[in-house]
Amino acid sequence: MSPHFGARLAVAITPDDVGRRVTVRRTDSGAFRDAVGVLESWRDGVLTVRKRDGTLVEIAEGTVVAAKIVPPPRVPPRPAAGER
Repeated sequence: MSPHFGARLAVAITPDDVGRRVTVRRTDSGAFRDAVGVLESWRDGVLTVRKRDGTLVEIAEGTVVAAKIVPPPRVPPRPAAGER
């Protein structure tokens, strides 16, 4: 018997999460695509996610296969005084 590895996909966001940072996985032409950013809106069956580079991604609600809230991006530590 060989081991079986798998993941359960779940949509763990709602329209109440507008303004929070999320990751959304969706189907697109038979493949998965991910968008990570701030959920700007969710209305009329379309989610909009603003990515870090400022682009806005529109995602049809029916294509979403997984989504969750994620923490803010990590900020690299600043060098200590005198270090460069």
